[in-house]
Amino acid sequence: MDIPNRRGTFARASAPDGAAPGLRVSPLPRRAGVRAAGEVSLATRAIWQRALDQAVSAGEDVYRLELSAVTFVDVAGVDVLADAARRLAPGRRIVLARPPAAVPRMLELFWPGLTGVEVSPS
Repeated sequence: MDIPNRRGTFARASAPDGAAPGLRVSPLPRRAGVRAAGEVSLATRAIWQRALDQAVSAGEDVYRLELSAVTFVDVAGVDVLADAARRLAPGRRIVLARPPAAVPRMLELFWPGLTGVEVSPS
């Protein structure tokens, strides 16, 4: 994953060969948001949390999470997303672009009526 540090540069974190899959997050060109690839699980939760903390602190009205290359998100990962959405200022939202099918289902099942998250098929 590319994680922003205090100097505005990015560091990569991933699982070693043969270990559980990692998570890579990198900034989107020309828009506020990030592209994620890999899995959101216990092993990658800290990376996911930092990416969503960045979404909350960015101050943009719309922050896009491009998730087409994410293969799995556990319910705790969706909980982190829901928490980030609840921390957004009124009128702001996180747009999930092409998330794994389980993500919108979990949002609907466990966080019905949650504002601040929009699911986009593209």
